[in-house]
Amino acid sequence: MERTLARDLPQHIGERVRLLGWVHHIRQLGKISFVLLRDRSGVTQAVTGEPERFGLDRIERESIVELVGRVKPEPQARQGCELELESIRVLVAPVAPLPFEVSRSKKKLNLKLDMILDHRAFALRNPEIGAVFRVQAEIVRTFQEFLRREGFLEVHTSKIIAAGTEGGTALFPIQYFEQKAYLAQSPQFYKQMLVGAGYERVFEVGFVYRAEDHATSRHINEYLSLDYEMGFIDSFLDVTRLEERLLKELVKNLGENCAEELKLLEARLPEISSIPYLHFRDALEVLRRDYNRDVSKMHDLDPEAERQLCDYAQKVHNSEFIFITHYPRRTRPFYTLWDPDDPEYTFGFDLLFRGLEVTTGSQRIHDYNLLVENIRRFGLNPESFEFYLEIFKYAVPPHGGLAIGAERLTQQFLGLANVREASLFPRDRFRLTP
Repeated sequence: MERTLARDLPQHIGERVRLLGWVHHIRQLGKISFVLLRDRSGVTQAVTGEPERFGLDRIERESIVELVGRVKPEPQARQGCELELESIRVLVAPVAPLPFEVSRSKKKLNLKLDMILDHRAFALRNPEIGAVFRVQAEIVRTFQEFLRREGFLEVHTSKIIAAGTEGGTALFPIQYFEQKAYLAQSPQFYKQMLVGAGYERVFEVGFVYRAEDHATSRHINEYLSLDYEMGFIDSFLDVTRLEERLLKELVKNLGENCAEELKLLEARLPEISSIPYLHFRDALEVLRRDYNRDVSKMHDLDPEAERQLCDYAQKVHNSEFIFITHYPRRTRPFYTLWDPDDPEYTFGFDLLFRGLEVTTGSQRIHDYNLLVENIRRFGLNPESFEFYLEIFKYAVPPHGGLAIGAERLTQQFLGLANVREASLFPRDRFRLTP
């Protein structure tokens, strides 16, 4: 008999089926016993009035079992049906005590995050904890499919590099045979080089690494970066408008394809009509005027400023998103194009969502001589970036792009307290295992 998945039980009413999965829970209600079985598709229930016959009292939770029975209608069951148990066979039983009960809600478990991460693979059996990564998979899938339809080519670039994209700071050094190398903090150089190679529009989904000595709810040292770069743009607005359309499609797809996960996680999707824009200079004025902040030495946004500007966007524009544009030149990487009418500011931007930066991007410098000049202005040696600069000698179109942190975006969509909850196996300041 072929296997039937838990979610498909309603399609087999009146039929005998075979289920395989883990024992999520066994409970008794009067003379009736219920076996809740969990597989990759969800949880379903089997019922029997003869628990002794099947030895249910000897079956441990999280045992892997085979259930066989006939599907019958049951209006009170979550699926509107249940399995009338004919046989149960234990295929694999646990050989150690369970660290905690994955059948309980996160709220009832009340576990510290480190306890969950110490037993990460086991914890993912909990439907709430596991649902996070089904949502994240939909985010990544939508990102890829949307950009393919927009004429982008998916690329995969090296994560072992000779020089950092932001001047060598926050890099993890590695020994590459006789040479010193680093883990990539961004695919930035490669994205630009591939635009110049003639692909014009490229995107990548890949891990990047930041050796930042943070231990906060918003930082991890290895994260999944959703990057795209596009050539022949008229301004950075071509990049941000594309992201706005991407986000609208993402919200739609999450609502359609992850409805059960969102309900389980009690997550609310944002409504996106039009995302407002605010020049960095104007953002400082909002912070000074509306939130009594001292902005005299503020050249970048701290976490509190990001929260306050999102509060402003919600109150004034009824938007949970806001683009902050034209960041100061001193705070942006050397490849960021500056505003010729206001050269202390760049065409660099961030997207803030529910109090947190989830995207950073800009229009890039495409002129070879300006790029070399700016590298020197940052106190760096152009010779160290010759591999990157070469393609610019042969004409690169005006271009720009951005990067989205998949874990942060997941965190904000789902209202998670810590970004590590949105990383399958997080690498932070103190964690190298599992």
